[in-house]
Amino acid sequence: MRGNDTRDHIVSAADRLFYEHGYAHTSFTDIAGAVGISRGNFYHHFKTKDDILEAVIAHRLTQTRAMLQAWDAAGGDAAERIRSFSHMLIANREPIMRHGCPVGALCGELAKLGHSALPEATGLFSLFREWLAGKFTLLGFTQTADDMALHLLARSQGIAALANTFHDEAFIRREVGLMDSWLDAQLRH
Repeated sequence: MRGNDTRDHIVSAADRLFYEHGYAHTSFTDIAGAVGISRGNFYHHFKTKDDILEAVIAHRLTQTRAMLQAWDAAGGDAAERIRSFSHMLIANREPIMRHGCPVGALCGELAKLGHSALPEATGLFSLFREWLAGKFTLLGFTQTADDMALHLLARSQGIAALANTFHDEAFIRREVGLMDSWLDAQLRH
């Protein structure tokens, strides 16, 4: 495996393990084992666990930007693009029921730890917030676009937390339907 490939594999494995087990409960050994490399090779790419965390956050930011761009490229009006956000809960229901929202779980854990990387991780929520606010602005909600974006973010986090608690797929689908109904009501007014 080439150097960049190894580094990418380390970041992908760490991303998955941080999501499934938490940052604090994932060790260098866990990540090295998941990638199948020695600890020495591992340290060649990352000196500290915080270095890995920084790379995982950067990886997630890149993936989130690409997803938002894909939603925009898929066409449709701004309301359809907003629905892409809420329907992400249905598309990712299995991992959400097992581990919660990957962004919410990471930010929550880093906040509890008082970790210095929390502002960077919070940037993931900021990407969604700004993107949603932009769509609401396109729909004519210039004064309340940010509030509406935060409402959907908060609702999605609540749904993810309860889906993780109760492991109830019907709940996710029902709540996403209510998010769609809320959007429809906003558009009618």
